[in-house]
Amino acid sequence: MADLNAAAERPFGIRDKLGYMFGDFGNDFTFILSSSFMMVFYTNVMGISAYLVGTLMMAARFVDAFTDVTMGQIVDRSRPTEAGKFRPWIKRMCGPVAISSFLIYQSGFANAPMGFRIFWMFITYILWGSIFYTSINIPYGSMASAVSADPEDRASLSTWRTIGATLAGLIIGTGTPIFAYVVVDGQNVLSGTRLMLIAGVFSVLAVLCYLLCFRLVRERVEVPQNRTELDIGRMLRHIFTNRALLGIIAAAILLLLGMLGMQGMASYIFPIYYNMPAAQSIATVASSICVLAICAPFAARLAARFGKKELSVVSCAFGAGVYLLCLLVRPQDAMTYVVFFSLAYIGLGMFNTVIWAMITDVIDDAEVRNGVREDGTIYSVYSFARKLGQAFSSGMIGAVLTAIGYSQEVGLRPGAYPEIMDRVFDWSCLIPAVGLGAVAIALMLIYPLNKSRVEANAAELARRRAG
Repeated sequence: MADLNAAAERPFGIRDKLGYMFGDFGNDFTFILSSSFMMVFYTNVMGISAYLVGTLMMAARFVDAFTDVTMGQIVDRSRPTEAGKFRPWIKRMCGPVAISSFLIYQSGFANAPMGFRIFWMFITYILWGSIFYTSINIPYGSMASAVSADPEDRASLSTWRTIGATLAGLIIGTGTPIFAYVVVDGQNVLSGTRLMLIAGVFSVLAVLCYLLCFRLVRERVEVPQNRTELDIGRMLRHIFTNRALLGIIAAAILLLLGMLGMQGMASYIFPIYYNMPAAQSIATVASSICVLAICAPFAARLAARFGKKELSVVSCAFGAGVYLLCLLVRPQDAMTYVVFFSLAYIGLGMFNTVIWAMITDVIDDAEVRNGVREDGTIYSVYSFARKLGQAFSSGMIGAVLTAIGYSQEVGLRPGAYPEIMDRVFDWSCLIPAVGLGAVAIALMLIYPLNKSRVEANAAELARRRAG
């Protein structure tokens, strides 16, 4: 364990924070690209119905029910190496996740038989999301508890992880609409070839970010190999009786319904409804500035004073209120919509900034109650829940667009279908308003880890380890 000993000599600091930031930077080069542009790519370029795209993405989550928990068990039962227990997986799997993401956006198959296009979408999406992304994201998320045992250090890792995700979203959300759209007969149209090239560049950048994460982060807390006999019944009992885990799962699913609903509908609102793809880039820049200038500096301080749960309830309720107001105002210009988009992002950004620290709180709470440390298993269940939120969002967007009559023809000639486009606007507000409001309710009614209980759990674990 030479590497862990060396890490112990180097105190937790800015290198760890930057390295952990680069880890989620790498994650989101493929995750945000998928959540923001995969649906519009397969509807507008590949000619597949939004309903079918959403259905296939939801079906993939049933695969994740096995792969996520399996990967969590693999991580928990793996032996620590000189590089640590979690870090080696980042180096091993960064290439496969990047390549599989690039394969999703192969516009050269746009004229292939429909059956092949559907087959290609399903297979590449399964490889990326259910297998390779899982194999790198579960160890990466679980690693936070091994970098430091200090709850404040973990909270700072959560903040820097959010900064990484925000910067990735800034690059993807700003650059992609500018370079991926071309003007055809006065209407902005997504270019499949350009998006494929952009996906290739993002895949390369993802690998570089993962390698920086591996290089800069160190594991200081030795997490022993879980040698207990695998008992599926016991594991399920621990999961389904863990109110904190169930609460954060419900909140995560609802958050992603709201957040990815915002991002997914933005690909229809700005370039098609407002005919201004540049506004999508501006919205990304503005919302990212809000996260970096407001959420990142103040979320940890507010959480330390009032509690993570308490902060999250108020901020998500605020975001929901912003979108309800937007629905009532119905702005006629894209820039006013950008203002509403950015204000709502402050609300969800506060929760997003502290949510990763809340996962370590859940892991600590489970150890206090059960006497067993299961970082990988608990994080894998949470990761699966996030994927469910991603899938439900895609399925919901696809179902809504299909129900209101949206099709490839509408995307090419939106001016000829004003009623359909008005419905697109309505749902661009309703989806995040309902999602964020439901997050606040779920945290209030289900999630039990308020400020006092988190502090009590930290004190109890410190006492046990000291003894």
